[in-house]
Amino acid sequence: MAELREGTESVVMERITLRGPDDTPVEAIHARPEGMPRAGIALHPDIMGVRPLFDDLGRRLATNGFAVCCPEPFARAPQEIRDTTDPAVRMTWVPNLDDALQIGDLGAAADHLVVHDDVGRVAVVGFCMGGMYALKAAASGRFDRAVAFYGMLRVPSDWRGPRLAEPLDTAAGVCPTLAVLGAVDPFTPPDDITALRAAWADRPDCEIVVYPGADHGFVHAPERPAHRADDAADAWTRALDFITRD
Repeated sequence: MAELREGTESVVMERITLRGPDDTPVEAIHARPEGMPRAGIALHPDIMGVRPLFDDLGRRLATNGFAVCCPEPFARAPQEIRDTTDPAVRMTWVPNLDDALQIGDLGAAADHLVVHDDVGRVAVVGFCMGGMYALKAAASGRFDRAVAFYGMLRVPSDWRGPRLAEPLDTAAGVCPTLAVLGAVDPFTPPDDITALRAAWADRPDCEIVVYPGADHGFVHAPERPAHRADDAADAWTRALDFITRD
């Protein structure tokens, strides 16, 4: 299995409560190295949200020198949605999400890192649905860099809601962004990838890496059948290099 390799830094971890732009309390993971962080990462999890997988990922990133804040994306959902372990149930709530609030929560995570960890730059990173939001947040002007792991480039038809915009609509205006995609991922079909390439045609600071044979979710959760250890290791190397690039 190819989890993100551990670095050499000792880590301090905690669960905290952020305040969203609407003053909603938002549970979040906060992890940082004991030494001075290399950079901050506002981390948007996949649709299942804050859970031990992301505690471990935050810790691993912190051992590599990053301060990390990972907010729960369903903080405003009913308790039964927050508590479910069934991704299909969470998906039914996605049309109720509000881009301004989701991106605002990521901004609150970034602010926490700046204030509490003294970082000078913050990247936004996300997986699956979180990758979609990393692409949207990359166009907000708040972040220095972005990495979107298999984020949807168009909102899936059964997720669409009145406050969810299309990631491709703002793709040309993103900060330097790396998109990590799988060639056989049904959530990012070839036509969507072609559209993203067109949006970034004049953006040498943005990169797309497509892994042949890779399906959705092939990097961040080693227990998933779609996981590809060699591709995951390569993607992590690319991502951390991209975040720290001048």
